[in-house]
Amino acid sequence: MTATTQPPAAARGVGRALRPTGKVLPEHARAHNRSLVLGHLFHVGPASRADIARSTGLTRVTVSGLMAVLISEGLVEELGIRSEGKVGKPATLVGMRTEAFQIVAVDLTDDSRLHGAVMTLVGDVVLRQSVALEGRTGESAVDLLESLCRNLLASATRPVIGVGIASPGVIDLDGTVVQAPNRGWYDVPLGGRLSERLGVPVHVANDANTRALGEFTYGSAAGSGCMVVTVGQGVGAGIVVDGALVLGRHHAAGEIGHLTVLDGDLRDVPALDCACGRSGCLETVLSVPALRRRIAGLNPEESDAALASVGRLLGIALAPVVSALDLAEVLLSGPPELLDGPLRDAALTTVRARTMPVIGHGLAMRMGSLDEDGALAGAAVLVLSGQLGVS
Repeated sequence: MTATTQPPAAARGVGRALRPTGKVLPEHARAHNRSLVLGHLFHVGPASRADIARSTGLTRVTVSGLMAVLISEGLVEELGIRSEGKVGKPATLVGMRTEAFQIVAVDLTDDSRLHGAVMTLVGDVVLRQSVALEGRTGESAVDLLESLCRNLLASATRPVIGVGIASPGVIDLDGTVVQAPNRGWYDVPLGGRLSERLGVPVHVANDANTRALGEFTYGSAAGSGCMVVTVGQGVGAGIVVDGALVLGRHHAAGEIGHLTVLDGDLRDVPALDCACGRSGCLETVLSVPALRRRIAGLNPEESDAALASVGRLLGIALAPVVSALDLAEVLLSGPPELLDGPLRDAALTTVRARTMPVIGHGLAMRMGSLDEDGALAGAAVLVLSGQLGVS
């Protein structure tokens, strides 16, 4: 196992909160109000109780009651009197104690190593650790993951509020891995099992969805409509529309890697067999290994042409999604030397050519802002959302 420690980077500005999608029942009201208050402090910063009441629409009595509880839990603290020239009693500022707690985040998307980190609530990496998979799958891979989580928990320098895990595969809301063939996991209750073993809350979600969450909360993704396309050993996407993460009825929204984009009419790229059992899936040409094989031995001009041909296929796959959801932007997450250039340009051109001008003309397609830490950042948001109602 390898570990590196680094000083916290300058705190990134946090983004907007995800729009709640469930009906708020009476028994959920207190948790909902608590989430509103913490969300305001997390995204806006220190404020007075009156400011919070005005912003959230809660009564001052409700805010004061919640603030007393949050202060007693150590999540919020009073910061002193705000100096201002207004007539009347000066307001006392309160702020969220983001520096007092930490999160353990784990990224399972690498086929050779598991990557983890201890992170602050605002997304800064305090410490990193990784461990070689060495071909482990099934229960052996779960045991290795548990060991990595234990080491990270032991390395934390502040109380840990939970563990977030970004995993490939189809994962339900309870943290059960419905299927992740590359890990040999089928109907594995990963979240529940690790939570019981580690003694802390564990939240698990699909890696592409977590990257979308990370870009939305810590990055600059558009909340009105954004897709984050993750290109690694496979291809997936996370979608945020009107401030809500799109999951789908099988929790498989964004599985664009297995869209068939190759047939007899597309002669410049061969239709290869896919791990899913079909032929011509987007993943067979757009995954990082496939891209590297495609440009191996080519001169720069030939390499650009080869990447552009794959970009056109990506554009073909994206155009119906962009059009159906009227997305504002598409973010690409993966090696910039492969994605940020002819491939991205060709994909954007293709999407614009295949959608109405009112949709395609204003579409932005750019690289994600979180680089290789996108999955870790998203895993941290899983914990923020699950434990504090903040996203």
